[in-house]
Amino acid sequence: MAKQKAKAAAFVCQSKEQAMDSIRVLGDAQRELTRLETEINDQIAAATAARKNEIDALQTRIETLTAGIHTWCEAHRAELCAGGGKTANLVTGEVSWRQRPPSVSIRAVDKVLETLRSLGLSRFIRTKDEPNKEAMLADPKAVSGIAGISIVTGIEDFIVQPFEVDVALV
Repeated sequence: MAKQKAKAAAFVCQSKEQAMDSIRVLGDAQRELTRLETEINDQIAAATAARKNEIDALQTRIETLTAGIHTWCEAHRAELCAGGGKTANLVTGEVSWRQRPPSVSIRAVDKVLETLRSLGLSRFIRTKDEPNKEAMLADPKAVSGIAGISIVTGIEDFIVQPFEVDVALV
């Protein structure tokens, strides 16, 4: 259950002088909050710097383990996904493959625009004269073979998700 933020107590200034004083107090509180946030950020930076070697070693270990898991899972993908799924439960966690949506990659935008215009494919050009990648994704056959345009498909991401147990103390 998430904690709810305490509501500020109702406060209404009763005079011009009280409003002026309250503005000064508000400024003091805002500056103090900024000082506190800066101090906390300095402490975080110092703690991170002090443990940089540990952090780097753990990041390298995570990358190595993920690559090793990925290599084994790719070699055994048919067995792991025998039911036709894209996720496999390996007791201590699961692995999954996810297909990225198609995307359009364009090089030499000016040449692509010129080619689209000359081919009568202005529906793929936005009014601010840039290629309309969304339209190309919707009709990739119309732009296939045009130099500088490639429809990128088939890229999938490999995800390793360890199971976590939340232990609640009673």
